[in-house]
Amino acid sequence: MDLAELEQIVLADGEIAAKEVLEVLQSAPREDLWECAHRITAHFKPKVFDFCAIVNARCGNCTENCKWCAQSAHWRAKCGAHGWIGTEAAVAAAAAAEANGVHRFGIVTSGRGQTPSQIDEICAAVSAIRERTKIHRCASLGLLDEDALAKLKAAGLERIHCNLETAPSRFASLCTTHAYEDKLKTLRAAKAMGFEICSGGIVGMGETKAELVEFAFALKAIAPDSIPLNILDPIEGTPLGEREFLSLPEILDAIAIVRIANPSTPIRFAGGRRRLSDADAARAIYVGIDAGIQGPLLTTPGSDYDDDRHLAARAGYATRNEES
Repeated sequence: MDLAELEQIVLADGEIAAKEVLEVLQSAPREDLWECAHRITAHFKPKVFDFCAIVNARCGNCTENCKWCAQSAHWRAKCGAHGWIGTEAAVAAAAAAEANGVHRFGIVTSGRGQTPSQIDEICAAVSAIRERTKIHRCASLGLLDEDALAKLKAAGLERIHCNLETAPSRFASLCTTHAYEDKLKTLRAAKAMGFEICSGGIVGMGETKAELVEFAFALKAIAPDSIPLNILDPIEGTPLGEREFLSLPEILDAIAIVRIANPSTPIRFAGGRRRLSDADAARAIYVGIDAGIQGPLLTTPGSDYDDDRHLAARAGYATRNEES
């Protein structure tokens, strides 16, 4: 199979296999791969750029040893650790995002998971956001069991985020304090309970092309409602702190592979976006990015609320606040 055949199958809603994508990668010029991903994006995706925002609601002192993460207590990175910000601060952040035209807002906390009392705190904030804003409500809270998910659902949470991070075969080399299957268990439970799910990962952690394809198809298997794609922004003090930031062609390759495997799912610019020039970010949008996270991120800078909106508009996208 060549790239043209692969593209026609995808455009016709046919099934492709990871092996076939990897074979094409080994033979197709990368510029042709990017154009293929662009045409698939144009075919499947409405010309509306989807924006969300997040708040770093509890930061640092994490028990997990994820090698990319500055919030891990195992490393010596500086991340400005702080405890739970409280309901009023969470509502204020959600209201600020809404005022800036964002239609979805996520509460993000550090840690493997949440204690029952922490779940109660988060539920109180979710309920208050539901009552005092019109913004859609998401959360990234680590590993969750059915009891916690049920409480969050009752409070008004709509979407659960839990990144797969990388290829299944690579994950154990990057984190040993929890397993890939733990993430899948959380996502499956959330989906079974009626939540939308958001799951993506990080590129630039040393993965091979084969592992990148494996990662893209692992996402395809869980069928997320949103795929946040982070570019590793190496942070001093973490085990990956000395890695180089990916080149633009490597970034575009990753976007294209994820898009070909997930033709109709929003692919969301996340961490690492601020390391790109506007011209490079525009190229990424052309290839397959059709969503973004605006405003502050977690331990690395995010984009200004207006920056990516302007880029999306120049690429011919409307934004949801323009539609409403």
